[in-house]
Amino acid sequence: MSDVVVPDQVDVRVWGKERGLPYPYPLICHLLDVAAVFGALWDVLLHPRLRERVAAELGLGVGDARRVLAWWAGLHDLGKITPPFQAQVPDAFKALTDEGSYVAAEGAERLAGFRHELGTHWALVSLLAEAGYPVSRVQARSLPHQVAQLLGGHHGCFADVVPVRQAAAAGQYQAGLGQRGWQEQRRCHLEAVRRAVSADAVPAGQLSAATSVRVYGLVVLADWLASSVEWILPGLPSRTWPGRPEQLDAHYRQAVRDAPGVVATARLGRTEFPRERALKFEELFPFAPNVLQQDVAEVLPGLVGEEGSGLVLVTAPTGDGKTEAALFAAALLGRASGARGVYFALPTMATADQMFPRVASFAERVLTGERAMLLMHSAAWLSTAMDGARGGRATDTWSLEEAVKQGEQDADASGDKFSAAPATAVEARAWLREGGKRGFAAPLGAGTIDQALAAVLPVSFNALRLFGLSDKVLIVDEAHAYGPWMHTLMVRLLEWLGALRAPVVLLSATLTGRSASSLVDAYRRGAGFTAPCAVQPAYPGWLFADATTGGVSDARAVATSRPRTLDLSLRQVTWDCEESEGGPRLGGRRGVLREVLTPVAEFGGTALVCCTTVAEAQRTFRDLRRAFPALARRKGGIRLLHSRFPGLLRQEITADCEGAYGKPGPDKQSGVRPASILVATQIVEQSLDFDFDLVVSDLAPLALLLQRAGRGRRHARGPTGRPAWARAEDRPALVVLEPTGPDGVTEPPGSWGDVYDHSLLLRSAALLREKAGQGIAVPGDVQDLVDAVYAQDFADRLKEAREQEAEAAARRLHALDQRRTGAQIAEETLAVMTGVSPPYAVRGDLSLLSKGTAEMTAELLTTRLGADTGRLLLLFTQEAGRVSLDEEGRLPLPDKGAPDRAAVRRIVARTVPVPSRWLPPAGDRPELPAAWRKHTHLRDLVLVPMVRTSEGSGSTVWHGELDGRQVEFTRETGIDRV
Repeated sequence: MSDVVVPDQVDVRVWGKERGLPYPYPLICHLLDVAAVFGALWDVLLHPRLRERVAAELGLGVGDARRVLAWWAGLHDLGKITPPFQAQVPDAFKALTDEGSYVAAEGAERLAGFRHELGTHWALVSLLAEAGYPVSRVQARSLPHQVAQLLGGHHGCFADVVPVRQAAAAGQYQAGLGQRGWQEQRRCHLEAVRRAVSADAVPAGQLSAATSVRVYGLVVLADWLASSVEWILPGLPSRTWPGRPEQLDAHYRQAVRDAPGVVATARLGRTEFPRERALKFEELFPFAPNVLQQDVAEVLPGLVGEEGSGLVLVTAPTGDGKTEAALFAAALLGRASGARGVYFALPTMATADQMFPRVASFAERVLTGERAMLLMHSAAWLSTAMDGARGGRATDTWSLEEAVKQGEQDADASGDKFSAAPATAVEARAWLREGGKRGFAAPLGAGTIDQALAAVLPVSFNALRLFGLSDKVLIVDEAHAYGPWMHTLMVRLLEWLGALRAPVVLLSATLTGRSASSLVDAYRRGAGFTAPCAVQPAYPGWLFADATTGGVSDARAVATSRPRTLDLSLRQVTWDCEESEGGPRLGGRRGVLREVLTPVAEFGGTALVCCTTVAEAQRTFRDLRRAFPALARRKGGIRLLHSRFPGLLRQEITADCEGAYGKPGPDKQSGVRPASILVATQIVEQSLDFDFDLVVSDLAPLALLLQRAGRGRRHARGPTGRPAWARAEDRPALVVLEPTGPDGVTEPPGSWGDVYDHSLLLRSAALLREKAGQGIAVPGDVQDLVDAVYAQDFADRLKEAREQEAEAAARRLHALDQRRTGAQIAEETLAVMTGVSPPYAVRGDLSLLSKGTAEMTAELLTTRLGADTGRLLLLFTQEAGRVSLDEEGRLPLPDKGAPDRAAVRRIVARTVPVPSRWLPPAGDRPELPAAWRKHTHLRDLVLVPMVRTSEGSGSTVWHGELDGRQVEFTRETGIDRV
């Protein structure tokens, strides 16, 4: 390249990319590339109405807005014209500084903590003001600041507002910017990109929070696409390329020609929804609608209008077809709002895995255009759910806690190869799968709710997630299933989605009127309507909140297609679950459980036993095997499902359960199922489509008990499809085991800890006693019961045999209520402190999207989500001291060199999630192989050597030690501390 610096010409020796290249790539070329790709993304990803909205906000025509925004995108790396960045290639830096044209303070090239994106932010404030952009006395309201802060955040985090005086003399406050020569070249690069892009128009408006998020997302994606080696190499100029204006123009024209292809190949297009406004349910699904689905199909189009958006809330019992009603609403809202895709959010990884093929099937039948789809949760790359769509290739996504740990990664590291892919297959191109930050750029997705909630937590690239949700229909299943912390984050997310006019569908089987109002009002508040509304959900039924007018329709009550009465039996028991030897005690849980399960063992049929903790589920499983030995000997006679199995084994168990208890096929609707009992934890109560003849549950909050009861006689199995003791399809049996003390008063066992709030348990038990003689009508009683659990005057309504007992019970409940209220306020406050600001509070300062008032850490994040934060890897010691990942010894421990992708997948697939309190201090853990310590998915594993100690009943028992405690593992029970 030329050795002569021309003051009024771009110096092409200033490099922008060098990793994986034969020699550095001029920065000006990268800036022009990103501007070109931004334009292609603008054309493809933004609906025409949205382009007009953004242009109007800037006070420009659509064409001028496209050119101006493309220019901004090209300026994102202007901060690379700084000594610290250029010094990363010593030879190139020396060529710049030796001749004296570039001057900086001594040591400026070695400044720690000065990143090029910060340089972009600081430099652009004054440069854009020089370019004629309107300023304000309040810096956050000045357009130069807004653009500079937006572009300075392109690596995931937004910096604080730069005060006016400091911006005017930026080099004095940020030595990393350099002095003479550096500032001139930043100005020269800025003007060169502006001229090539023809972005002479000057915006007259400001950037709203919603528009900032949209522009930011397009800038980040454009930067990533234009940073790959495969993009750069064909346009890499010769070493002697002078970079004259006509050559820059030619480079930009070629980039413009190439950009649409790279966008299409990355699968970043738009899903197309059915164009017909008068959609018919039967055209979208291969069956006739039920009453709920039919009502949504007939009435919702008139509420949404031709170009509307809003929030739909559907409340109905489990099994009433909410999923299909939601997908129909998504098709309608997607067309009307101009959305480009759908994200279906579920409470757990297991439910997300199960939903993925249903959403994929819907997309194949109903949607057209670009239908790239991702499964998104922390273990998605281990799941088999995508195997059919991706040909067995692994997929990478990230978990919410990994978002905190991972931090930002420079777009320089992007090196994905683009190749042709079918335009309509329901799968995701490798570019979208590589690196979890890209997942929400796919038009279609199914995953866990935490993936969406990360958008309103101050983690790296949270604004990119907001961008990904801004043009999708978000469907949230089990909207009632979250505690105060997550509910508060959901409220914040809905505020942002309201501001973005993004359509939302919320589904719930048990949602209180207070919770429903808070969610609907949050969406309306974000859309600009602050007056609260009092929502009283119809059960079953639905309502619509309009994002344009703020109006909320009256809740439409509909009939259920499956009215039934839960045949409720409340059994008071003393808690003898801890006992492992000897017979059950009179009136104890073990004896009552054997009693109610005897018809299953003797006459066939299926039963679910839902336990509160993993340890109690394991003990219950072992006790039932002793109680019913004939059943235990038969394959599938007694099963156990909980979270502390190795990932691969848990998938196998879940698939086995789906075969045994799932929806019957046409050939399985007659004949009683063989006797089978599933012992499980709460993981079965949400979204899993299991069907049992009998449901038995330990006491839990009433809403959760109703969820579990929804697994009872869920599907029609014909007149001979159930055992004689369970023939009444409209009266499914629910047995609740209430732990009581010697005085007969509800007494949650100490082993439950704080899994459930004790006041909610007492309130639920009292309501169950009222209903035990008559049963619970579904849906008739459900909404009143769910609301009654939280009634403020509940203590006054306690029904006790004697007044003295009633007074004592009321005092106890009052004390527990105070503790619950205090804990709820604390969680809500913490969520407000850790979450980002609402859109109406941002007011030009995007740094509020990158920080909360409390520090966000991975440990806090996972603790608040209630996740098991530790991961164990069991190492099985075989003969001659060999160590393997599996019990059989077929998979040796890959401890030599860096494991490849397949090896990492094999390792992680065998990890077991456990509470962090189980883990020894970091310094006392077995040492990991050196290569593992550098790998994101392996560096936090805790190795546990296991030895075979006994075999009994065909089961091999393995033992090891973890933090001074013995741990036991069998394939039947998973990991357990003994």
